[in-house]
Amino acid sequence: MMIDRRQWMAGGVALATTIAAGPLTAQARKRKIGLQLYTVRELFGPDPTGTLEKVAKIGYREVEYGGGGYDKMDHAALRKTMNRLGLTAPSIHVGYEALTADFDGSVKMAKTLGADTIVVPYMGETFRNADAWKEAVADFNRLAERLKKSGLDFAYHNHDFEFRVKPGGVSLFDMLVKDGDPALVKIELDLFWAIDAGEDPKAIIKRLPGRIYAYHVKDRTADGKMTSVGKGVVDFADIFTLNAAAGVKHLYVENDQSPAPYLPDITTSFGTLSRIGA
Repeated sequence: MMIDRRQWMAGGVALATTIAAGPLTAQARKRKIGLQLYTVRELFGPDPTGTLEKVAKIGYREVEYGGGGYDKMDHAALRKTMNRLGLTAPSIHVGYEALTADFDGSVKMAKTLGADTIVVPYMGETFRNADAWKEAVADFNRLAERLKKSGLDFAYHNHDFEFRVKPGGVSLFDMLVKDGDPALVKIELDLFWAIDAGEDPKAIIKRLPGRIYAYHVKDRTADGKMTSVGKGVVDFADIFTLNAAAGVKHLYVENDQSPAPYLPDITTSFGTLSRIGA
């Protein structure tokens, strides 16, 4: 979707407003605001250095790698760029198949980028039945144990299907919670997709104290469309009152459908979360 000049200017105004507001409150400084780089994958793929510079200039201090072909890039060079810009990458997304096929390579990539956690971001259609899913969760436990021995943690990132698919009346998400080792398998809770599936994210958090590694923060319009944080109807400030109980360590802005040229979208989201504090 194209973005017109007025929309671009609106993004610029949002950034200017954030800067003009001066230093953030103590509450807003409690937690660094991160960006899942999948949001800007169309920019990052051809120009990783320039994209990281733009992300840092907005004010982000954490990034999570995912998409844009980052897995094929020079990870030492990316780390050097991050160090120069004051960015860190606490976690990276690695596909289930890639992690199982090249475990050692995935560990090396994570450590080179400075990550402490590998997140499996998605499971395909073949896993959306009870037998395949149970086997996958058992694999999560084994992979998480191996990662722990390598000095890394493991988390799983949800979409909507984990809540919607219910073999025998039990959702895949509930099966993951029940069979996943709570000491090893953490959850990266995508708030948009949980809400889209009809779930109450606060109810999820309350029954999983200490098991939420991070949030993916993306807003949702009244008619269900994905949008910049602050332009939708999700009450993030209310959800964030449970951060301590959740055990959440990171907040990553993400917009799977961010409109080009992308920067106004992530600027608006950063400004909103800066004002909310977390």
